[in-house]
Amino acid sequence: MSAPWWDSDYSDRSGPEYRCYVRNLPWSADERTLKDAFADYGAINSEIAVDRETGRSRGFGFVTFQDSNSVRDAIQGKNGQDLGGRSITVEQAQPRSRKWRA
Repeated sequence: MSAPWWDSDYSDRSGPEYRCYVRNLPWSADERTLKDAFADYGAINSEIAVDRETGRSRGFGFVTFQDSNSVRDAIQGKNGQDLGGRSITVEQAQPRSRKWRA
């Protein structure tokens, strides 16, 4: 049996992702702040992109939701709203690239 990343018949079985992309975050924002900002829409997880060398926020992140309706509602409700003194942009996240996951 070949490894999944070499197998042309391998299909990602992780299911659909219900995530939105949030940019223009304040530098002070952390994952808890981001998740709390989207709690009204059913956010179940949040991630902030961090610079590997400095450990500082890169100004964008992702929020994961339970279903597609929650993502749609969050985009409509939070896009252009203020978070920490900055107007954030919220969009549908592109699917993650297919790579091997254990």
